[in-house]
Amino acid sequence: MVAAAGKGARSAGQADGNGAGPDLEADIRQLRADIAKLTEQLATTGEHSYSTARRAAKEGVDQLRAQGEAAFEGLRSNARDVEEQVLATVREKPITSLAVAAGIGFLFALLSRR
Repeated sequence: MVAAAGKGARSAGQADGNGAGPDLEADIRQLRADIAKLTEQLATTGEHSYSTARRAAKEGVDQLRAQGEAAFEGLRSNARDVEEQVLATVREKPITSLAVAAGIGFLFALLSRR
């Protein structure tokens, strides 16, 4: 209904000799050009945002990897220290260490029977 009214108004304007038709066509061409520019700008912005997000994610992964490796090395170092302490204790007190090992073995045997 609105389209019919618009067509009627346009044909009336053209019949009067106003020249509204060419102005309307020029406005439509300008709108199309503006929409094309906006579409291009949105595509460029999307690509920029994607590359920025990808770069930030890569930096985050690199940082987490470095933290993980540092934590792993810390655990490895702690395990070596504990191993050295156990070896030193066994060398200092071999009979006590043997008794502790036998006691732990006995407890495991009791737990596994149940």
